[in-house]
Amino acid sequence: MCRAQGDAVAGRRGWRLPGTLLLLLAYVGYLLLGSTAFWALEGPAERHSAQQLLQGKWELLGNYTCLKGPALERLIQDIIKAYKSGLTLQGNSTSLGRWDFDGSFFFSISAITTIGYGNLSPSTVSAQIFCIFFALFGIPLNLILLNRIGQLMLSGVQRCAKRLGEKLRWQEAAAILTRTCALVTGLLLFLLLPPFLFSVIEGWTYAEGFYYSFVTLSTIGFGDYVIGMNPDLTYPSWYKNLVSVWILFGMAWLALVINLCITLLENSSDLCQCGKKTSKGLEQELMDCNKNCSPRPDDVENGSSKDTKPEGAN
Repeated sequence: MCRAQGDAVAGRRGWRLPGTLLLLLAYVGYLLLGSTAFWALEGPAERHSAQQLLQGKWELLGNYTCLKGPALERLIQDIIKAYKSGLTLQGNSTSLGRWDFDGSFFFSISAITTIGYGNLSPSTVSAQIFCIFFALFGIPLNLILLNRIGQLMLSGVQRCAKRLGEKLRWQEAAAILTRTCALVTGLLLFLLLPPFLFSVIEGWTYAEGFYYSFVTLSTIGFGDYVIGMNPDLTYPSWYKNLVSVWILFGMAWLALVINLCITLLENSSDLCQCGKKTSKGLEQELMDCNKNCSPRPDDVENGSSKDTKPEGAN
């Protein structure tokens, strides 16, 4: 009986996968899930946009026969290149302002915070080389500052929880209440209220503003929505500076939330490890039982000698 249980446990043990391999499989599966979703959602829209672009090109060439296809394509490429550099046509002039002091300051913030929107980048060799060294020392400085701000936020929450616990005489409830208030306050200040500001100044919808807020604070930075880049709008002088401060504190708050999620995941992993240790202990008990149940050589010899003795012998 014990031997059969030990063999069954050993069989299950042989089919167990390492935790790292399971994590890798979950990671790849998650990426495949996201790839499939984006492919299904964005693929038709991309094909529709491409058809409209080709249709517009052929309609323009058909209406204005004096235009030539290669010349029109070169003009389009120049316009796209200028737009990526921050220039747009406005009548007989072009719009400037992306590389003024406010724009340069916002680019510096996006560089050392590793947001990297991609809509604006240095074009001269000297600026590119300077950007390398600027980011090389700026990124660690930014991480240190974010860590310090996060520690200040966390210590403030802990002090409030301690004082509230002394008044309520229930420390655990005070800690839960304080952390909940801190989470709700952070959601309001950094994710829920800023989209209203972007809706008023940028003309975005609330969903677009919320999308930009999360993409920015999480340092994903796709660059499809960036503040202060509409040449038809006049922005207040304080706007980019306020958004820069919001990015700094919002990243520190979101880092705390992400660390909380990591802690929860690690705790769940520890629970799994405890379960594995319990199963290992059960396996060891079964193995010990198997060893105790199996006859030893001395017992076999003694048993065989006892069997060979005459029945009447003492």
